Amino acid sequence: MSDFLNTLDNLIWGVPLIVIILVTGIFLSIGLHFLQISKLRLALKNTFKGKSNGKGEISSFAALCTALSATIGTGNMIGVATAICQGGPGALFWMIVAAFFGMATKYSEGFLAIRFRKINEDGSVTGGPFAYIEYGLGKNFKFLAVLFAIFGIGVALLGIGTFTQVNGITNAAGMFFDPNNNHTISMFGNQYPLIVSITGLILTFLVGLVIIGGLKRISKVAEKIVPFMAVSYILIGIIFIVFNIKAVPAAIVEIVKSAFGMKAVSGGAIGTMIIAMQKGIARGIFSNEAGLGSAPIAAASAKAESPVHQGLISMTGTFFDTIIICTITGLTIVITGAWNIGKEGIAVTSYAFETGLPFPHHVTAFIIMICLMVFAFTTILGWNFYGERCLAYLSNNNKKMQTIYRIIFMIAIFIGPYFTLSQVWTIADIVNGLMAIPNIIALLLLSPVIFKETREFIKGNKLY
Repeated sequence: MSDFLNTLDNLIWGVPLIVIILVTGIFLSIGLHFLQISKLRLALKNTFKGKSNGKGEISSFAALCTALSATIGTGNMIGVATAICQGGPGALFWMIVAAFFGMATKYSEGFLAIRFRKINEDGSVTGGPFAYIEYGLGKNFKFLAVLFAIFGIGVALLGIGTFTQVNGITNAAGMFFDPNNNHTISMFGNQYPLIVSITGLILTFLVGLVIIGGLKRISKVAEKIVPFMAVSYILIGIIFIVFNIKAVPAAIVEIVKSAFGMKAVSGGAIGTMIIAMQKGIARGIFSNEAGLGSAPIAAASAKAESPVHQGLISMTGTFFDTIIICTITGLTIVITGAWNIGKEGIAVTSYAFETGLPFPHHVTAFIIMICLMVFAFTTILGWNFYGERCLAYLSNNNKKMQTIYRIIFMIAIFIGPYFTLSQVWTIADIVNGLMAIPNIIALLLLSPVIFKETREFIKGNKLY
């Protein structure tokens, strides 16, 4: 199974898809006149200004928090560690590069989400890539919308939405409360730490309590938890950098050299550079989801004043997620050398913070565990919503099918702790890549609409 998954992962996340994602971001950046630089200040201002006046189910800020709840998760802590351990420090460089161009991609997704959404009679919204593919490109492209929705359900049930998050939460709990596995339980023919099973059961119960309430309850939870935990994690990272400021320049040099294969040990400079690009971009996409097509599902529900306003607000999600939070995680790992000591997953990130922060190790480990748990918990909630909206599109909003989906989702959460880390991340990469393909095609085909209407709106409303 592992060999098959690795072969499929390498086929999907090979050089072609990496090039397509990067080129799409570059193309959209040029067509939008690098809006991610010129309009970033305006985007941040719009994000925090308060209520929106447009039609929709939730505020633009709530939509962003819902999207961030799905993006700020294990990708920011475990994903960065995995990328650097597998691709070297240079993976962080390519993660940031992909995120920079990904901001234009995320803007385009948010723009199209509002531009082609459908507001139903009951006030609910049908929107996201499946909507802008069908309504924007026409019925002849509906098969792409269907493929996206199918892959979206796959990501929710097999990738970002369940296994990776649950695995990260339970491993973090096990590493903190029972690092030597002194207490075990027999399940599925194997022995597992008791704390892992207990944590999995508690998590399944808590997720069930929230997802029953649907989008509005998920968005309310996200609005309260996501900003608080993101700011807390950033403050912890700033404290780390302040206490290790002298090591920062050397770490940056190491990251850049590694990114271009200048520190190749085997395989040659080009081979090392490609591995760094592959792991960095793949984990970057996993973290910020630019190009994946997930965030526009939440953006479509926003009470947005215009497609441009929502596009700008959506764009900030990639800025916060990768350029700020992932960079902080990556710097801690490179500065402390945690990536090269034989650890994996959350153990790498936890070791980095424990080594570099001026606190007792058990205090730091507890803080990191709580951050990871909360980030991953909100990601589960966000992706449950994404999967439900994809299913609603495929089933014409069949309530019975959505109930069955929720049951399957809960089962996936329950069994998530019992997969190996490598299998979990490989499965996530595969379904992520498949989901991105129809969305990228739609972004490229609809790019003339994005460019034209964005230019006209900015010119007509004098957005500076």
